Amino acid sequence: MSTSPSQHDLKAWIELFLAECRRENVSPHTLRNYRSDLEQFLAYFTPKDGTPPAPRDIDTIALREWLGSLYDAKLESTSIRRKLAAVRSCFQFFLREKVVDINVPKLMRTPKAPKKLPTVQTAEQTNQLVDAVAINTLERPHPERDLLIFELLYGSGLRVSELVSLRLEDIDPNDKWLRVRGKGRKERQVPYTSKAESAMTKYLEVRSPKPGETALILNHEGAKLSDRSIRTIVKFYAAILSGDNALHPHSLRHAYATHLLGAGADLRSIQELLGHARLSTTQRYAQVSLETLMTVYDKAHPKA
Repeated sequence: MSTSPSQHDLKAWIELFLAECRRENVSPHTLRNYRSDLEQFLAYFTPKDGTPPAPRDIDTIALREWLGSLYDAKLESTSIRRKLAAVRSCFQFFLREKVVDINVPKLMRTPKAPKKLPTVQTAEQTNQLVDAVAINTLERPHPERDLLIFELLYGSGLRVSELVSLRLEDIDPNDKWLRVRGKGRKERQVPYTSKAESAMTKYLEVRSPKPGETALILNHEGAKLSDRSIRTIVKFYAAILSGDNALHPHSLRHAYATHLLGAGADLRSIQELLGHARLSTTQRYAQVSLETLMTVYDKAHPKA
C-alpha cells in the first residue's frame, strides 16, 4: 500500500490491522478484544525507553517466552487461547501485506481449552424470567425494546453481535423468519416465535429511529444499540428479576439450544439454527442435556 509505514514499525502495523478489521465489519466485541490483546502483546515486546522489534524479528523463541509470561500471570487457558488467536490473525494480515514471510504464531501450540459445560437455566426458569420482563414491573424507559431483546435471544438463539446487526429489511413478517449475519459474515435464516412476533409489533409501534437508521434494536438516541448495552440490559433484568448475577446474553442462546434438544430436536437442525460451522460445537448441548438428565435421575430414582 502506498501509505504503508516502515516494515519495522510493529505498533503502526497493528493499528493498520485493526483498521482493516473495522472495514471488514468485525463485531465491536471482537474488535475490543483484539485491541486489548494486541496492545498487551506490543507492551510485552517494547523495552523500557526503547522500541519494539520489527514484526519479522519476532520468532518462535520470543513467542514461547511471551506465552510463558501469560502462564506465569496465572491467566486461564481460555484467555491465553484468545490472545494467541488475536496475534495469529494480526500476523496473517502482516503476511498478506508482505511484512513477514511466515505466520510464526501459527506454529505455536494452542493451549487446550477446559472441558467446561455451560450452566443452563431450566425451561421453567428461563420462561419465568422472560415473562417477568414482559410484565414490566421495573418501569424501565424502553420496556418494548427490552422484551424483544429477550424474546429474540431466547426464542431464536441469536448471538449478541447478530442481534445488534439485525436491520428492518432482515425481518420476514409473513413467514416469521430473520436473516441473520453470523460469524465470518455467513448468513442464515432463523425463525422467530409468536411471542417474539407480538413483542416486535409492540416495539415497532414505539421505535423512534434517527434519520436513515435501519437497525432494528435502537438506543435512546435512535441509533443502533451496542452489544455492550445489550449485555448490561440482560444482566440488569436477570439480577433483579431472578437473582442471577451470572446470566448474560449467551446464557439465553445456551438455553435455546439445550431446551430444543431436550424437546426432541436433532443436533443437525440445532447446528443450522445456531450457525455453528462444526457439529462438535453443537454436541456440547447434548452433554449438558445428559448431565441434566443424570441430575434428575439421581434425585428421583429410589435406587440412585
